[in-house]
Amino acid sequence: MKLQRRRFLHLAAGAGALSAVSRIARAQAYPSRPVRLIVGFAAGGAPDIVARLLGQWLSARLGAPFIIENRSGAGGSVATEAVAHAPPDGHALLFVTSANTINMTLDGSLNFIRDIVPVASISREPIVMAVNPSFPATTVPEFISHAKSNPGRLSMGSPGTGTSPHMAGELFKFMTGIDLVHVPYRGSPPALIDLIGGRLQVMFSPLPPSIEYIRTGKLRALAVTTAARSGALPDIPTVGDFVPGYEASAFYGIGAPAGTSADIIDRLNQEINAALADRELRAQLVDLGSAVLVGSPADFSKLVVEETEKWAKVVKLSGAKPD
Repeated sequence: MKLQRRRFLHLAAGAGALSAVSRIARAQAYPSRPVRLIVGFAAGGAPDIVARLLGQWLSARLGAPFIIENRSGAGGSVATEAVAHAPPDGHALLFVTSANTINMTLDGSLNFIRDIVPVASISREPIVMAVNPSFPATTVPEFISHAKSNPGRLSMGSPGTGTSPHMAGELFKFMTGIDLVHVPYRGSPPALIDLIGGRLQVMFSPLPPSIEYIRTGKLRALAVTTAARSGALPDIPTVGDFVPGYEASAFYGIGAPAGTSADIIDRLNQEINAALADRELRAQLVDLGSAVLVGSPADFSKLVVEETEKWAKVVKLSGAKPD
């Protein structure tokens, strides 16, 4: 009996070792063909910029193309649905944004947490409150005063309903008691063009696509929305300096279809963390105003849950509805 038990344990241990070797082999063989990194917003916006930087690095590192595929619409939900229904083999990935957590409340038919597995966080992005240089307000208090004198007459652009810049603006409206008319666009670039052209009065914009416009004087930054100032714009105050308790930001990461094997998720997580540790890529992200977020899949999962809970309150207060 003891001999049989020892034989069983020996076989079980051997099977476990073979299984572990098999998992490692599968992970090492990945990717076996081009990987589609699907971004839910138009080319030229903040998610697209960061996705392309990461995709270039991963392509060189893993020896297979990481192709950026822009599928804009419904605040990122079109892209999310495409990845959720893709084969769970790691060759279709979602560029996750704060909009995914916001859409959980905005559109009750979506279940991002159920359909997408968190792989890795990438960065947290400041949002900048920007106006045209000809706008009469040069500070946040002056803007609030001007808006209160002109209720419902100022237009606030955003990359789309349910995006983090939209919600940052709604939170600002709620906390200051002002009335701005929300004008959603299909991504940041067209909204920024209208802001520069004077067809919008204010925009809460992701920093990456707007920072050069600010540096060259085509836009005036009134404040950043994060709790601390941005290293990329150190002279610009925070909204919280004038509106106590205000804080908003966007985060980015990578997700995979539910059912993707743990070995592929772990491999991707390790490679993305290696990318974020690369001096050149890290410097590029920091220059865009990004704060790099390195962590495990579990860390990213925790962030997603926390952000979902935070923005649920703002969505309900805003009364926003999906496009």
